[in-house]
Amino acid sequence: ALVWLSGSTYARDWDDLQRLLPWLVVLLPVAWLAARQLDVLGLGDDAARAIGMPLERTRLAILTVAVALSAAAVSVVGTIGFVGLIGPHTARILLAGQHQHRKLVPLAAILGALLVTLADTIGRFALAPKEIPAGLVTALIGAPYFLWLLWRGRMS
Repeated sequence: ALVWLSGSTYARDWDDLQRLLPWLVVLLPVAWLAARQLDVLGLGDDAARAIGMPLERTRLAILTVAVALSAAAVSVVGTIGFVGLIGPHTARILLAGQHQHRKLVPLAAILGALLVTLADTIGRFALAPKEIPAGLVTALIGAPYFLWLLWRGRMS
């Protein structure tokens, strides 16, 4: 239980991926299709209402997809903090000036996967033969990143 609580990819295998696959097959296309609605929501509530978007229903649908994808991932590897902070913010920085969620969402997912892979690799080799859970490594990376985001936001 402690390994799951701190978030780890330790002892994960193809069976875990097979349990995750149905969720991904169903929900990733839905998330992809929601990109346009996310773009409209990014314009503000008034603009979204002006074009006839049902705000509450749209937000609930997008939130449901995000929660289901997160729950599926957490059920396999546990809670790995800061991935949902670092991935999207880094994607926005890399795609400066572009607010198209069809580009942002996949890039954020790829960056999040790279972060977890990097954290897992560091965790396996930093104190070999012992392992540090990936969730602890992402916390060590994510806490300073979060402070930097706060500082950066304050300066702008």
